[in-house]
Amino acid sequence: MEKDDWASGTTAELWRLYDEVTTVLSRRMIAEKAKLEERLRRIDGTAGVQNDERARRPYPPVLPKYQNPKDPSETWSGRGKQPRWLKAQLRAGKKLDDLLISRSSGQRRRRTG
Repeated sequence: MEKDDWASGTTAELWRLYDEVTTVLSRRMIAEKAKLEERLRRIDGTAGVQNDERARRPYPPVLPKYQNPKDPSETWSGRGKQPRWLKAQLRAGKKLDDLLISRSSGQRRRRTG
């Protein structure tokens, strides 16, 4: 249809043309989106790997550094959120150094470097 034909076309013909155009446009948009997503995956270096399938890196076990003097079974490694018992001890005026677990020389970790 030429531009001059649009004004003289029937409503049914214009609707048919509209449907054809929207169908073609939606197919092209889907294809372009797929190309862009593939390109983005290649840039990120994650081509072929979904986020759900990616395994987390295993963290090594960490020995506890701090111990509750009132309940020795409660310990904290110094990582993550402070436990409630530790916060209560700090509010009571104790220092973190007061709560350190004393280790014999055989139990201490040796630093490499």
